[in-house]
Amino acid sequence: MSSPAPTGNQQPTRTPAALIAVAWTLVGVPLAYGLFQTVKTASSLFGG
Repeated sequence: MSSPAPTGNQQPTRTPAALIAVAWTLVGVPLAYGLFQTVKTASSLFGG
């Protein structure tokens, strides 16, 4: 999905890179931890 093109004298807004980094960190850290726990549990279940 893309945002609509600006019309008239509206300027496109830019999201600060730091905000993007914080958002990815807030999502990525729990995701990585969950994947790690899943792989660890699955390896003990299937790997012996």
